[in-house]
Amino acid sequence: MDCGTCSGGRFEVGRQLPHFFVAPNWRINIADQLQDSIEKHLERLGYELVDYERAGSKSRPILRLRIDKVGAEEGQGITVDDCRIVSRSLEESLDEGSDVGERYVLEVSSPGVERPLVRPRDFERFAGKEIAVQSRSVIHGGSKRVAGYLVGLEKQDGSEQIRLKLESGEEVLVPREAKTKVNLVFRWGESK
Repeated sequence: MDCGTCSGGRFEVGRQLPHFFVAPNWRINIADQLQDSIEKHLERLGYELVDYERAGSKSRPILRLRIDKVGAEEGQGITVDDCRIVSRSLEESLDEGSDVGERYVLEVSSPGVERPLVRPRDFERFAGKEIAVQSRSVIHGGSKRVAGYLVGLEKQDGSEQIRLKLESGEEVLVPREAKTKVNLVFRWGESK
């Protein structure tokens, strides 16, 4: 049994995952099932899953979770104690599974001041806030990155579009694609 360590607001616990978690041909479906299971577990604890990432190797998978409190107001961030509570509870839940195989690392952290916007509810919740959108392809004015104030998320021609109001007052639509990263912008030194 590994002990967790806490550093930089991240609590890490080494544990075992079921062997089927890393089977190549099942990887996507199992990952989706695992994410759904984690999300439901967090909701029972009063937290929401902000972002989920799988990294590492087949022999040492890493699960990175960014969490927030359900319905948290600005300034009511996640504490190290929240990360510890979630880590310990998820550890117990993951360990209850049968066929425990490869070791894994569980990292639980806050979403940070430049929180990623991942789900449609994030775009509703943070409407009016300054955000940055970054893509692998050009998205506006010859740039792969654009910042502005979030107006909302819209459906056009069967795809989702992020509507931004730029500093100039111009409104632009940016396609929301799988490789597009969207996050809040935090201005250091400015009071809110």
